[in-house]
Amino acid sequence: MHVLRGQTLTFRDDPAIVGEEASNRHESEGAVAVTAAGLIAWSGPASELPSEYKDWPVTDYGQCLIVPGFIDAHLHFPQYRMIAAYGRDLLDWLNRYTFIEEQRYAEAEFAARAAPLFIDELLRNGITSCLAFSTIHPVALDALFSEAERRGMALISGKTMMDVNAPDALTDTPQSAYEESSALISKWHGRSRLHYAISPRFAVTSTEAQLEAVAALARENPDLVIQTHLSENRNEIEFVADRFPWSKDYTDVYDRYGLLREKAMFAHGIHLSGRELARLGESGSAIVHCPTSNNFLGSGHFRYAHTTRGEHPVKAGIGCDIGGGTSFSMLQTMRDAYTVSQHAGQRITAFDAFYLATLGNARLLGLDAQVGTLEPGMIADLAVLDPMTTPIMAERHALSQSLHDMLFALLIMGDDRAIRQTWVAGKESKPQDG
Repeated sequence: MHVLRGQTLTFRDDPAIVGEEASNRHESEGAVAVTAAGLIAWSGPASELPSEYKDWPVTDYGQCLIVPGFIDAHLHFPQYRMIAAYGRDLLDWLNRYTFIEEQRYAEAEFAARAAPLFIDELLRNGITSCLAFSTIHPVALDALFSEAERRGMALISGKTMMDVNAPDALTDTPQSAYEESSALISKWHGRSRLHYAISPRFAVTSTEAQLEAVAALARENPDLVIQTHLSENRNEIEFVADRFPWSKDYTDVYDRYGLLREKAMFAHGIHLSGRELARLGESGSAIVHCPTSNNFLGSGHFRYAHTTRGEHPVKAGIGCDIGGGTSFSMLQTMRDAYTVSQHAGQRITAFDAFYLATLGNARLLGLDAQVGTLEPGMIADLAVLDPMTTPIMAERHALSQSLHDMLFALLIMGDDRAIRQTWVAGKESKPQDG
């Protein structure tokens, strides 16, 4: 049992819908009471801390900002070692680097060494939950889930499914993909804070037979998250059109196999037509914006406002997309999202960005009953942000005259150094959990 003191910020709803002021609750001198079971008992102004919590030990973070832990809605476990790998475009980058690196995860020992390093980096950046791709190898997913369970984290992942257009050592078959995925669902889904995601990589690497197997898994497990990629790169879109000549467009390939639904997460979604946006929106599917990856690979500029508030609105989240993405930092991911929005002529605010990385992503992934806010009864997954991490940030902070000023400077100038502390289920996280 303990009390954390500092500035507190939690979102109640999407600022684009309810307005900036109504979207959040900020306390310049706030407190969060955390129970021995790792739940939030109370949060609000420190001056109003109920008497039953006043004798609890206190950790005072001063002017640091206590927020719900960041949630990353798209990244790749087996790609963290290949950040900054040069490629001409998405497909070239996959073949030259990604598929080679992912083959290493067939070795259980390699995957078991990688998982703690990957999760350490998430926690170092204030990310307490995520939706991650693994590889085709069940042992890789076992390693990732085992480590997340040991840390008490909420993590969503699944065995990647690929049976074409990849090296032989990195492909499965429709039958093995179905059987291995089914076994992993039985083994891991709902265990501790772990959730399974049905994970076809993308239409480029699945035959129609494998997409039928994915469809069967989706029908049999209607509550599971589905994750894949969509409309990231123009060469990819042309490749899909050639492989599936019967399709109206890229989205139609997934639609034919029943993969558009609530909790279906489509990473990127940069080059979508009005017809595609309409189908995604009416099905309850979501696009995950991956700005650092899109910029690094030259894929294009995602139009956030056009996608979420246009004629055919679609729900959207945000993800760092390691290793096409260039940083685990959600602050840097937010920074690039802002920069991209400027280029697209549809500027987002710091409130938009922080909402997406907390409550917004929690809602999309179906985690919002447990995480994403500082409300009583929620699991105490928290990130403590220091707006004065570096001397220049301290100077910039001195000019801030509003909450938005402070948040905007944090997302533009901040990185992993701005994460003072990360808490998972009421416990301070430490590298290697040591």
